Amino acid sequence: MSRVPTAGEHLPGGLILVVEDDPLILEFLCEILQDEGFVVQPQTSADAASQYLEQHAQDVRMLLTDITMPGKLNGADLANLVGDRWPDKPIMIMSGYETPESSGVRHAVWFIKKPWALGQLLDCVQNALQANLPPH
Repeated sequence: MSRVPTAGEHLPGGLILVVEDDPLILEFLCEILQDEGFVVQPQTSADAASQYLEQHAQDVRMLLTDITMPGKLNGADLANLVGDRWPDKPIMIMSGYETPESSGVRHAVWFIKKPWALGQLLDCVQNALQANLPPH
């Protein structure tokens, strides 16, 4: 039986910064991505993620963030920060309430609506990493 390559195998180096304030969803997201061979860095707020980026931006391959979060920054603010400072990094946003447009995201991003199916999430991650630019 031949083994099907996983999404992360052809993308050596770099990690996915996963930002989600719900600890159960964050843990689930990280497990899904790790099972696919990705390296992840979980953060529970956009504030913590922005501090992490200040120190480790060169290690981050992609941002995956929720929009609605407590704190000074929300996911839209974080997406704008990443898009402004590191325009080569793909940004993927997930939300059950808002869209990137309604939340004030100024950059082209990949978007997935919650609740998502596992296959949808993985397809979106893989497409964002391969293309580096959204389809619109």
